[in-house]
This record gives sequence, C-alpha cells and structure tokens, in this order.
Amino acid sequence: MMLKSVFTTAVLGAALAVSGGSSAQQPAQNPLDVIPEKMPFDIPSGTPITLDRAQAAVAAAIAESKKRDWRMNVAVVGPSGRLIAFARMDGAQRASINIAEHKARTAALYRRETKVFENAVQQGNLHYILTLDDVIASRGGIPLVEGGKLIGGIGCSGGTGSQDEAVCKVGAATINK
Repeated sequence: MMLKSVFTTAVLGAALAVSGGSSAQQPAQNPLDVIPEKMPFDIPSGTPITLDRAQAAVAAAIAESKKRDWRMNVAVVGPSGRLIAFARMDGAQRASINIAEHKARTAALYRRETKVFENAVQQGNLHYILTLDDVIASRGGIPLVEGGKLIGGIGCSGGTGSQDEAVCKVGAATINK
C-alpha cells in the first residue's frame, strides 16, 4: 500500500512538472528583439590610413610574428575595405593571403573585430550571421580607429585564431591608442 502511494505521488508530481503547474510558462524573449539605446559599433569613417602608417602597422605585426617564430600574412585596408598594404612572411600559408585581407576588410566594413562573428558562430547564433555579405567569422581582424574615426582595418592569418589575433593586436596598437 505504501509503495502504491509513493508511486501515485511521483506520477502526479511528474504530471504537474510537465504541465508547468497552474501557471503558464512565458516564451523566452529573443535577444535580437531587444532595441539598444545607442547604435552598436557606431564608428564614423575618417580619412583612410596612409601607406606609411599602414606599412608601420604591418611591420609591427611582422616583428611580433618573428619574435614568436610564427609565419603570417598581414593586410591593412582603408575604411572602404580596399587593400593599402600587405606582407607575406617567407613560408606563410598561401591560403592565408586571402584570409588576412578578408579579415581586414570585414573589420573595416563592419567596424568591429572579426572575433565578434567568431563568437556568434561558436555560440550557435548563426541566424543573422548567415545573412551578412562578405563576413569572415574568424578572429584576427581589427578595425583601425584614430581620433574616434575608422581609418581602416588590419587582418592577420597563418596561425591559429589566437595567434592571428595576438599578432593583429600588435599591428593595430600602432594606430589604436
């Protein structure tokens, strides 16, 4: 008799848990429905980075790569995403030539680090990423901002994502202070 009572209580408890008890559950709010007060990544465009400054950013990234014994490709673009300066270290992957430029272009055009897109993919938030043109969801692309204005982007490729990002940050630091 005791066993029957315990079983009945367990079945009723499970039924209440499944039905949610007496209160109806509210659907979860879609985070994309939240309307921010300010525009995210709202960086106005400035005068495009000069060749000399782009080459200095590339040189800083290359110096960091050499210090770590990594072989990288480094690209710097202007705010429009067009190539200003590029370097491929001896022995760097050839496929990474296009990837470095793509990272720089994405960082400049979308005014955010490419790591933002990588994080969205890693977290399974692909819904809006899949609708965007010319995005690369891999870290190692950083916007170049001077005086609050976007003057370009830098992209590094040839190592792991974290290696690309580390080198890219050194190149970006020549501009982003």
